Amino acid sequence: MTTLFFIHGMWAASWVWEPFSRVFEEKGFCCIRPTLRHHVDGPATPDRGLGTTSLLDYAADLQREIRALPDPPVVIGHSMGGLLAQILAARGLARAAVLLTPASPRGIVALRPSVMRAFASIMCRPGVWKRPMRPTFNEASYGIFNMVPGEQRRALFDRFCFESGRAAAEIGFSWLDPARTAAVDARAVTCPMLVIGAQHDRMTPAPIVQKIARCYPTATYRLLPGFGHWLIGEPGFGEVAAHILEWLREHESKP
Repeated sequence: MTTLFFIHGMWAASWVWEPFSRVFEEKGFCCIRPTLRHHVDGPATPDRGLGTTSLLDYAADLQREIRALPDPPVVIGHSMGGLLAQILAARGLARAAVLLTPASPRGIVALRPSVMRAFASIMCRPGVWKRPMRPTFNEASYGIFNMVPGEQRRALFDRFCFESGRAAAEIGFSWLDPARTAAVDARAVTCPMLVIGAQHDRMTPAPIVQKIARCYPTATYRLLPGFGHWLIGEPGFGEVAAHILEWLREHESKP
């Protein structure tokens, strides 16, 4: 049985994968949905250590979980989880990798007007790189849920937790990070990779996602029309899952 290892993005927890991963469970896959360190369901008072938690702290936790498995899984990451999937793949921990509207590694500057608008209130806060942070409802509606029906947006946002300001800075301002935390050695990624961009994505615009795919010789890039950044839960998300299932079948059928 193939194991799928789902990695969520910023402000989320394992709950975001529940409907999406159910499609794969019904097809006989074993689905593992870890929750990143200090992430909870809802905007509870954040853990004091969250603000300074590094992207590599998340990666270390995920690495331990994967090494406890009998075989390397297929790693599926969304948004920040997509960057974590790239890091894990470069460490040889993935049988295959699927990146859904992924955050970009160091070397690809993803800041665009739409991205800055989605992070406007966060970027204006003093010392944001060392504090827990969370977008406003309007920012999340604009940048993340723009293709989600309006009546569903508040319910999703109310389950969002706080995120590490340090991790966000390591991704968003990677060229300023002397530790090169968000760097990925593309030459070390040898597993098959599927990279999916979304036509209406305002957080990681499709041209950025295509650049990410071009970093990896083993990557296949697909652009999905009609979807935004939250393609794991937008209307028609089964179509996204179907693309992944088709690609997995093709990969598994190869000798």
